Amino acid sequence: MELGTSLPRLIGPVPGPRSVAWVEQLSQTECPALTLRRARRQERLGAPEDPIVWARARGANVEDADGNVFVDLSAGFGAAMVGHAHPRVTRAIAEQSERLMHALGDMQPADVKIALLARLARLVPGPTRVMLGLSGSDAIEAALKTALLYTGRPGVVAFHGSYHGLSHGPLAACGFDASFREPFAAQLNPHVRFAPYPEHTDQLPDVLAAVDAAFSGDANSKPGAVLVEPILGRGGIIIPPVRFLSDLQALCHQHDALLVVDEIMTGMGRTGSMFAFEHSSVRPDLVCVGKGLGGGMPVSACIGREEVMAAWGESSGAALHTGTFFGHPVAAAAALATLEVLDDERLPERARVLGQTLCDALQPLLARPEVKAIRGRGLLVGIEMDSPQRSLACMRALLKRGYITVPAGADARVVSLTPPLSISSEQLLGFVTAFTESTQVTA
Repeated sequence: MELGTSLPRLIGPVPGPRSVAWVEQLSQTECPALTLRRARRQERLGAPEDPIVWARARGANVEDADGNVFVDLSAGFGAAMVGHAHPRVTRAIAEQSERLMHALGDMQPADVKIALLARLARLVPGPTRVMLGLSGSDAIEAALKTALLYTGRPGVVAFHGSYHGLSHGPLAACGFDASFREPFAAQLNPHVRFAPYPEHTDQLPDVLAAVDAAFSGDANSKPGAVLVEPILGRGGIIIPPVRFLSDLQALCHQHDALLVVDEIMTGMGRTGSMFAFEHSSVRPDLVCVGKGLGGGMPVSACIGREEVMAAWGESSGAALHTGTFFGHPVAAAAALATLEVLDDERLPERARVLGQTLCDALQPLLARPEVKAIRGRGLLVGIEMDSPQRSLACMRALLKRGYITVPAGADARVVSLTPPLSISSEQLLGFVTAFTESTQVTA
């Protein structure tokens, strides 16, 4: 099989000598707090190997520096939604880079940026306006600023287990792990309040009561926004009760606050519809998208109701929120091509069908005591193990069999699956076999 639709092809050890050499070079230049290398892995996870180093990718395949071919069940943290190096996306990038590499941002914008804004504005019902960025964090920053301008209130309600990025605005609302916030607490918004995220319907009344209570107290810190993932992603692939978003929206209306939905992981067809909020009867005030939007290029957007976005006022010649590379022509061209591919290849529908196939194939594993739960919607699937040690050992065993996965959940006990929506059923079912073998080895 050619690269893209291939099953794993391992021609040597994992990691191989070239990956090990590259990681050794990395250790000489990168801030040591970033990539988890051998010495730290031994101490923290008991793993004797360095990571593999990616050299090439296409479709659902990644080839490492040693020529080993893997099936990528991570889609590069979800960025390769339509597959790595989709030919329509790479062609759009090449053509745009030949025509116009860069423009003058919000001062003298590129035509392709304007086209992307028009396309994004049609994704969410009703009259909308759009602010572009480079990362999911940028989109959340824009949403939080918009909420403050519209409501005049600095407070934010967020949720335990939530992850919205690590720049300062989103970091203050990061409920995934308090240790992410603690070193920078003195610089973060002190008016963020956290509520539990519901896993089951019987938890919903207590969750809604906690959100409601967050609006009481000092008027100067009263929340102007409720920031929520429609499905917890990095927090463990937690799917809330179907009423959750609509009940949240009702509370927001009651307290004159904005409902901000973080679709950075769940959007662009991942859950079987363009956005996960479409599984509920809500119309968010602000929707944040990123990751898969650019087909591998860095681009994100905050899409908001026209009335809400009007809180920014008219331009006075100096934009209050901008960046040199916001709306970058090449990234904009990639995003337009990605949106066309999602539509033309009916990838959200494909995610819905393949996701059900995957979950059905995984169900027999629930008979094994080490597999505690299988949760999923579309091609956003989590396999919860009985311990983080088991989960991490299983992911290492999977890598040895040619399958790339990443952990989720605060203690990493969930194996997270977010493959490209173009992945073949053969590649998915090959993973199920490899996973079964990996749990047997680690049991």
